[in-house]
Amino acid sequence: MKLESPKILKLESIKEIHRMLDIPGPVHPLISLLDTRDERINLSKLPVTYVTTLYKISFIEKLGGKFRYGQGYYDFDEGSMVFTAPNQVVGSTAVYKGNEGYSLIFHRDFLQGYPLAAKIKQYGFFTYASNEALHLSEKERGTISSIFNIIREELDSRIDDFSQEVVIAQIELLLSYAKRFYKRQFLTRQAATNNLLQQFEELLNGYFNVDNPANQGVPTVQYLAEQLNYTPNYLSDMLRSLTGLNAQQHIHEKLIEKAKELLTTTTLTISEVAYRMGFEHSQSFSRLFKMKTRLSPVEFRSTFN
Repeated sequence: MKLESPKILKLESIKEIHRMLDIPGPVHPLISLLDTRDERINLSKLPVTYVTTLYKISFIEKLGGKFRYGQGYYDFDEGSMVFTAPNQVVGSTAVYKGNEGYSLIFHRDFLQGYPLAAKIKQYGFFTYASNEALHLSEKERGTISSIFNIIREELDSRIDDFSQEVVIAQIELLLSYAKRFYKRQFLTRQAATNNLLQQFEELLNGYFNVDNPANQGVPTVQYLAEQLNYTPNYLSDMLRSLTGLNAQQHIHEKLIEKAKELLTTTTLTISEVAYRMGFEHSQSFSRLFKMKTRLSPVEFRSTFN
């Protein structure tokens, strides 16, 4: 008899989270800033694992335990940030003692009517995994801390017609700085990033050097990221910072390179080349080839005859 996996609790409102933490309800029903220096806030009261329909931005200045993020626990250095989007698995700290930092929690409806409502989906770090957290320098910690303080002061003050606009502007500023600091992290952690780039190239070369494309199709970013133990967005963002090309563009570059080899060194038909490259339909291959080279496969081959 197959055992059913235990259901993961789903928290759909900020009010629910406040109730579980045994603290007063939020001033605003769609947003809350939890200051973990407040002795009343003990995040270990939350379920070990849960899913929420809310966005969450956590700034950990000091962590006295382990924080559940994604599928496992993670020990954060001082000055780290994590971002979670709606419907991701999150959870509480395993040990809670001496924590310092902020957790900004807000519902997507809080952004309704503002450009950030659509733009927030462009920030890939909301889908990063625990080993892809943002680690801040001392100066960067000061910048992030000042933004959180502005948000806290605004939410603690009397809510007026401008409060939402001011807070959303600070959230967008926070995300812009995170994007900048992630780029810095990609570049300064040179050993790790260079190693990733080498592993990515070897994986991509190996995929095209055997019959994988014909048997499994064109490699996807998801597949390559899983092989390297990264999330697709983190892999793409890191590659873009190093090379100017995201993961999908790297795949296309390698695909065109291999296709050119077949077109110039074999007598395979265009359909056969397309099949070798993992395409079900030769028209799709020809369209991509022309988009990348400005020549059709037939025109490209004719230049070598």
